[in-house]
Amino acid sequence: MVEVNQIYHMDCLELIDRMIKERIKVDCIIADPPYNLSKSKGLSMSNVNKLKGFGGDWKITNEDWDNMSFKDYWNFLYTWLKKSKQIMKPSSTIWVFGTYHNIGLINTIFQLLNIEILNEIIWYKRNAFPNLTCSRFTASHESILWVHLPTEKNEYTFNYDIMKDTDFPEDKLKEKGKQMRDVWDIPNNKTKEELQYKHPTQKPERLIKRCILASTREGDLIFDPFGGSFTTAKVAKELGRRFISCDINDKYVEIGKKRINDLIHKLNC
Repeated sequence: MVEVNQIYHMDCLELIDRMIKERIKVDCIIADPPYNLSKSKGLSMSNVNKLKGFGGDWKITNEDWDNMSFKDYWNFLYTWLKKSKQIMKPSSTIWVFGTYHNIGLINTIFQLLNIEILNEIIWYKRNAFPNLTCSRFTASHESILWVHLPTEKNEYTFNYDIMKDTDFPEDKLKEKGKQMRDVWDIPNNKTKEELQYKHPTQKPERLIKRCILASTREGDLIFDPFGGSFTTAKVAKELGRRFISCDINDKYVEIGKKRINDLIHKLNC
């Protein structure tokens, strides 16, 4: 039986199938899937010299789970997105992270599945690390597609006033009292606390927090199919939302469980 506020060590497709069987519906899905970028063939680069302003410690992503053929990657994206439709309420939305390597495929699959794209958010990373080859423009953003199931009433949750009136001091493009734009200026730096729970593709908490504040209410259930360092689960719990999350890597599942337990201890102190 799938329980709420739990982290599972399993493939997301298996967990989604269980949720479908148990008729579990979620209010929001926040997904940071593999971008299929690990094509470096042994190339290794890291911020060994501690270059200031380039996002702290980082290294090139080169993981087995992030290296698929085009056909396998397409089938992987199509399958989990198609299955995800079955656990969505009419008011649910999905956030999916990507870059130019994969966001076009995800966009196309959403259209094939009749899932309406509400916005493409540009996450501007002011402190992105440089292009070390000096052979192209410096990559300084990622894309986030925010989508929903089209209905006659368009009943998806969008907390317009919260996005408009909340102060986001790290965002130099956002003025309090002004509409939230689809370009988010959020540095990729993580706090010391966040860096205790490292993952190669870890997103900063303040980015996930904005997604959750924009599209959910207290008590809502959020599903994260690619837990990683389980930032979404942590922020959901912190903001009074419920979560279900999983990862196929036992190392990161243990990190995630520790992160949630540490938060619970902190909240109870």
